[in-house]
Amino acid sequence: MSATLQPLENVPLASRCTMGVGGSARFFIEASDEATVAAAVRWAESRGVPIRILGGGSNVVVADDGLDGLVVKIGLRGVSSREVGDSVEVSAAAGEPWDPFVERAVAHGWAGLECLSGIPGLVGATPIQNVGAYGQEVSQTVTAVRVLDRRSGEIVMLAAGDCRFGYRTSRFKSGEPDRFVVLAVTYRLSRDGVPTVRYADLERDLEARGITRPSLTDVRKSVLTIRRSKSMVLDPDDPNRRSCGSFFLNPIVDAATLARVERAVGDAAMPRWPEAGGQVKLSAAWLIERAGFTRGQAEGPVGLSTRHTLAIVCHDGARAREVTAFARRVRADVEQRFGVTLHPEPIFWGTIGID
Repeated sequence: MSATLQPLENVPLASRCTMGVGGSARFFIEASDEATVAAAVRWAESRGVPIRILGGGSNVVVADDGLDGLVVKIGLRGVSSREVGDSVEVSAAAGEPWDPFVERAVAHGWAGLECLSGIPGLVGATPIQNVGAYGQEVSQTVTAVRVLDRRSGEIVMLAAGDCRFGYRTSRFKSGEPDRFVVLAVTYRLSRDGVPTVRYADLERDLEARGITRPSLTDVRKSVLTIRRSKSMVLDPDDPNRRSCGSFFLNPIVDAATLARVERAVGDAAMPRWPEAGGQVKLSAAWLIERAGFTRGQAEGPVGLSTRHTLAIVCHDGARAREVTAFARRVRADVEQRFGVTLHPEPIFWGTIGID
């Protein structure tokens, strides 16, 4: 198949990414089956061409001059399930849209993904980012990831323990980011399970609706309501729609850094969450606001969302270099004020970055 593979050339990427900025891919192909993915990898490697994998484009910022390489758009589809005791194992191809997949699980009464409702993108991205929200993350339910190992050229199954999951990261993102192409993911969900309700925002919304014993559907509805109020769902009519969602990770700090931030802040109500090893997770949005930034603050066509200070949004005429310039300013001001370095959540393609 590699001999007959004919990638398209000079394909614009901005319209394929939620940020809506960036140039073109030198080569581009959409892969609707595993054989095409493997052939695309062989095609690129035989020519010494860099390769990037594109899913829903909701977590990538493309440089204005584009990418001098091959972009493979993952279009693999299909979902299957099997009962395992009180659980169900659900396998989904990497190209399955994530939120419809979550909606399907909730409709079947399968617990474990309901708090991840409304997150844009595709199934294949979820183990890479260890996607999480409102008290759940996919590492809690992933049992296996089907991948193409570019080193060996073989398709293999990796158990959850082989994925090296961490906070918004994994082996696929920070361990060996160029080695594997995710083809499918298997999740173990609880049949007729109890929904997860751990976050204050979620508790408040359920309480406001008079719900004391929420169902999976109730929790999904509340999560979608909360995300929509923060412009964290894809809505073509939302002026904040052109973003990558949360642009910065919530920083995880040690006790000494926490004490320094507390002295700088002088606010005992600073939000924090305990982590393993005595570390503490802080709110990046809270730090950004206390560093002097406000919702809707902008520099030209790039700025913060009017609904959430953690989202950097683009408007008409925005360029990728303006996104990174604004992100650098936010990070520098937070670091100067608190001594904490914020790290970006999206990845950068081409000659671009904030370091």
